[in-house]
Amino acid sequence: MVKPAGRPGAAGSPSPPDGSASGESKSAGSSDADPSVLPRPLPPGFSPARFEQAMAQFAAIVGADNVRSGAAADSYDDPFMPAADPRLFAASAALLPANVDEIRAILRVANDARLPLWTVSTGRNFAYGGAAPRLAGSVVLDLQRMNRVLEVNESLAYALVEPGVSYYDLYAHLRSSGSKLWVDPPAAGWGSVVGNALERGFGYTPYGDHAATQCGMEVVLANGDVVRTGMGAIETGTAWQLFRPGYGPSFDPMFMQSNYGIVTKMGVWLMPAPPAYLLGEIQFERDDDLGVLVDTLRALQLDGTIRHHAVIEGAIRRAASIAPRARWYDGAGPLPEDVVAAIQRDLGVGRWNLHYALYGEPSVIDAQRRIVERAFAPVRGVRFAAKQYAGDAQPQGGGDRNLAGIPAMTAFRMLDWLSGPGAHVDFSPLCPATGADALRQYHLVKTRAAEYGFDYYGGFTAAGRHLHHVFAAIFARENRADAARAGDLLRALMSDARAAGYGVYRSHLLYMDYAAAQYGFNDGALLRLAETLKDALDPHGVLSPGKQGIWPAAWRDQRGYT
Repeated sequence: MVKPAGRPGAAGSPSPPDGSASGESKSAGSSDADPSVLPRPLPPGFSPARFEQAMAQFAAIVGADNVRSGAAADSYDDPFMPAADPRLFAASAALLPANVDEIRAILRVANDARLPLWTVSTGRNFAYGGAAPRLAGSVVLDLQRMNRVLEVNESLAYALVEPGVSYYDLYAHLRSSGSKLWVDPPAAGWGSVVGNALERGFGYTPYGDHAATQCGMEVVLANGDVVRTGMGAIETGTAWQLFRPGYGPSFDPMFMQSNYGIVTKMGVWLMPAPPAYLLGEIQFERDDDLGVLVDTLRALQLDGTIRHHAVIEGAIRRAASIAPRARWYDGAGPLPEDVVAAIQRDLGVGRWNLHYALYGEPSVIDAQRRIVERAFAPVRGVRFAAKQYAGDAQPQGGGDRNLAGIPAMTAFRMLDWLSGPGAHVDFSPLCPATGADALRQYHLVKTRAAEYGFDYYGGFTAAGRHLHHVFAAIFARENRADAARAGDLLRALMSDARAAGYGVYRSHLLYMDYAAAQYGFNDGALLRLAETLKDALDPHGVLSPGKQGIWPAAWRDQRGYT
């Protein structure tokens, strides 16, 4: 496995690819005398003198050691950029504040200078842009130093965390304190608990809907005002992390996938460890088994038998977690069907592999397992496997550890698929939880991916009424032509999906504007509403301009549908 090196404080993050600078001006830290130092772009319309003045003020706030400029900011580039220019969205610099007071001071300078900031929690949102800003030349506001677990309430099962806290951090904190609470990790455990919830990310236990299990935020608005949402607005309140709405309008969802404020604290509900749990896998032999799989699973989720986000894993995705592609095929283009069948035989896996879990008392789990297996038994050639654990036991190895509340990094094994430094960009459409829709999306994506020369590396995460369909276009990180081809594929897939009535729930920076334009009811009324709010809350447009296609008036001329 390629072990990427990272930016300061982000051990293990993929190192950026080599590339030319995107811009002519140099910021502090660049040097004409040292050709090895690539220049950084400046914010649009900024002279070097104006930019250096603002940077000097920022350094006085956070300390010179917590400013990244020149070559030190290279690691904020997107290491998986799906475009010919790997630094298409390069930052001018980065700041690492330590607390809310420093953030407020930074905002005062940014508003005075009309300088755009791009906020990240830890900057590990790889396949969607990493820490790079949508508006090239923005200054990244990196919150990784704000990494405290502020509170864990064992009896009410919640934690209050800052944005720099990763799933690994929270898990370690709970274990070291002897807590009986579980986290709900996404596929990559190094990500921020706050950042993942704000992007509406998901995990795999019954607490897998991270936007739904968030409760209570502290937010710094663009003008420096500090707001606590819900019950947190009562200064001596006791229920900030217990009841999200509070009194009056509920604002927490407004700060998800938006650029309306900087979230500096967040409550997250945690799952009490069950008496026991079962990890199961059901394997299906044929492509078209996906339809009956989804329809059967939906019924089991809606009636409460399976209470978590279940994972439907394709055969190639399973293979990529085990060995490089060359183990089975070294030809160009997508894997032939007979090779996929050979992979199934070699690894003893299905064309589709359903990973599910059951939680509760052992006797209840036994009964639920029989219900699950009876529901899927009519499928020809189906195979069942399952293992039950005590609530405090840990499974060894494999991505199913996530189903037991244990963070892992198995998702990044895909980077070895092409037998060299790899990268990927994700296409993430929502799908109604019907077998017909799942098959339609699968064949749509697989066919288009093959036209562009990519394997179908993908699968679905089932949440009852809907499926998250995630397809990854894997390419060689250092091959810019392949990167651009992956980006072209993503645009084609978004067009295909929109024509079929589907939309993405998440997008790479490259296509944020294009994704927002897909939601076009009433000539784009939803985006007009979003930008009306943006202009009211952030009149100078300093917070993450362009995020999710939401551009403030000050930078609206930078919109591009790519």
